[in-house]
Amino acid sequence: MRLTEFWRRMRAHFGESYADSWARDYVIAPLDGRTVDQALADGESAKTVWRAVCQVENVSSRLR
Repeated sequence: MRLTEFWRRMRAHFGESYADSWARDYVIAPLDGRTVDQALADGESAKTVWRAVCQVENVSSRLR
């Protein structure tokens, strides 16, 4: 998954303004207690991070 697709899905699920805030502030257990932004900065793939988001959020099947 490309990073542009990752952010498209994040914005589709959370909304334009909340996606960035959620990625910056919400700590996710499946990412070893990191935020989305931290995990991406640490080199985790967008696909891995998206799967973690799907684990902790009720993401619609069309976005999974």
